[in-house]
Order: sequence, then structure tokens, then C-alpha cells
Amino acid sequence: MQVMRTIVWAVITAVLVAFIAMNWNGAAVNFWPLEGKNNYLHFEWPVGVIALIFFLLGFTPMWLFYRAQGWRLKRRIATLENSLRAASAVAPAEPAEPAAASPALPVDTPVISGPAPSPTEESNRNDVP
Repeated sequence: MQVMRTIVWAVITAVLVAFIAMNWNGAAVNFWPLEGKNNYLHFEWPVGVIALIFFLLGFTPMWLFYRAQGWRLKRRIATLENSLRAASAVAPAEPAEPAAASPALPVDTPVISGPAPSPTEESNRNDVP
């Protein structure tokens, strides 16, 4: 990813340098009116430099907004992660009390011993209502 980013920046720089080199003709810029009629603070700048300055003037607010948005989202994510860590660090609830033991069989109940019937034997019994 870093290689792609470097390539993109190199291409953008080459395009800007070529644009400025092709437009090196000076352009008169009246910067600020001074006292008197038709009297201005006057600069003679290359067109490419003027275009670069105005590009940066337009790009800077959106770049600052993007950086502020990223910073705000990172802080929000960090806050949510910290609250999740704090919630998971709380000791788990006390386990429920064990179920009451089933009542013991009376002493006089006979215990039938032998193998338990298989599921097919139970389903084939006809005496089950």
C-alpha cells in the first residue's frame, strides 16, 4: 500500500511540475487597492504558481475537515473500546443456586434392574396408550 501511495504522489508532483513549467509566463496580479485611482499593489507571478496557490487554498479546508473527522472518530472508537473493557472487567454475576435434589425413592419401592430398552423397542410397544 505504501508503494502505491508513493507512486500516486510522484505522479501528482510530476503533473504539477509539468503544468508550472508549461505556464511559466508571467501574469499580472492586482493584489490590493492602494490610495489613488487605478493604483494597486501589483505582483507579476507565473500562472502555474498562481494556480497552485489557489488549488491549495481550496484544498486546505477540506483536508482539515477530513483530518478533524478522522480524529473525532478515533476518539469515539477509543471511548467505546474503553467502556467495553470496563464492562467486561466487572466480576461475573453469582452463579445460580443448584437445583433442589429430587426426592429420594421410598425404601419400599422396588428397583428394576436390567438393560434399558432401546428406542426402537420403546416405539414398538403396543401397550403404551
